[in-house]
Amino acid sequence: MLDIKFVRENKELVKENIKKKFQDEKLPLVDEVISLDQQIREYKAEGDLLRQERNNISSEIGQLMRDKKLEEAEEKKQKVSEINNKLTNIEASENELSIQLKEKMMVIPQMIDDSVPIGKDDSENVEVERFGEPIVPDYEIPYHADICEALSGLDKESAGRTSGNGFYYLMGDIARLHSAMLSYARDFMIDKGFTYCVPPFMIRSDVVSGVMSFSEMENMMYKIEGEDLYLIGTSEHSMIGKFKGQIVKEEQLPITLTSYSPCFRKEVGAHGLEERGLYRVHQFEKQEMVVLCKPEEAMDWYNKMWSYTVEFFRSLDIPVRTLECCSGDLADLKVKSCDVEAWSPRQQKYFEVGSCSTLGDAQARRLGIRAKGENGNYLVHTLNNTVLATPRGLIALLENNYQKDGSITIPKALQPYMGGKEKIEAK
Repeated sequence: MLDIKFVRENKELVKENIKKKFQDEKLPLVDEVISLDQQIREYKAEGDLLRQERNNISSEIGQLMRDKKLEEAEEKKQKVSEINNKLTNIEASENELSIQLKEKMMVIPQMIDDSVPIGKDDSENVEVERFGEPIVPDYEIPYHADICEALSGLDKESAGRTSGNGFYYLMGDIARLHSAMLSYARDFMIDKGFTYCVPPFMIRSDVVSGVMSFSEMENMMYKIEGEDLYLIGTSEHSMIGKFKGQIVKEEQLPITLTSYSPCFRKEVGAHGLEERGLYRVHQFEKQEMVVLCKPEEAMDWYNKMWSYTVEFFRSLDIPVRTLECCSGDLADLKVKSCDVEAWSPRQQKYFEVGSCSTLGDAQARRLGIRAKGENGNYLVHTLNNTVLATPRGLIALLENNYQKDGSITIPKALQPYMGGKEKIEAK
């Protein structure tokens, strides 16, 4: 959410930003919020004058009472009563307009960084850099679900009976490999100096609206019926919410956290769920990184964070590339974002395994997260990035380590988490 003062002073800039995101239907909101803000300020000014008048009259009443001028005092009291009635009406109108203003302000997108490429959707995202040589072996790589089933590691049929489409059972060494990746991701980030956290897996609606836009919430979040609780779609939601309404000491910044959680998503939209595979499902697990920092340090942290994900996948011998998200592909709260994509030797193309974003002060403004510095309080900047989301990360590992005989070679970094096992073979 933008600062209303910024919108007021940079109306055309805000409109241009909306156009860059190809959300022209939101252009009228800029004039609407400026008009609402003007009305609110007029009500505030009128209210301040009335309060000053009431204070002056109250002082006069005290003197009149001391002078035994009771009739005049009663007239003044009547005047105070009239002012109070006016103030009640003004405050009610001001409150009503403030609610309208906030609702509209929360729909206006965050200002994107100047470096963000302009494009309508994810088809116009821009490749930045490749890491590792993408290899296509001289033998066929089966579909990942077939690899898992051949190794007795996947049962979607039973999950269909218990939970429906979009769920799965992982079994045996495949399940163990899945857990090994998460454990390694946890330790990888701890070694980078991040503090490990396991957050709540449900959050209240005021936290949800603080960390994401309404359209994202509607398409992603599962609501607990009869309670003000939502299942998290990513641990970023809980981790940023942890600081809701807090003032942190500047010397505590940057706050660097890495969190594990299961994630739950409706996956509403054009992509749909996969009937057989594990690429797009309702439930998965993730190791996340979250940073709260000074505004001037945000871009440095952004570049560090996506590079950590690249380093993580390269330590597993998985080729990856980074993809700069264009303006039309950015969620409304994001200033800048990039995806990390892993190489699929089966499809002979890259697919998304992680996403890194800097959100400026958008989440901090919505949730009231400030730092106390020498020159007063200021809004922190928040960033988040995927270390590992699996089973999507597991798919990349399986495809890039699949052998001609149907076995899976386990990368050295994961072998300590697999009891020293070097290979998974069909039994």
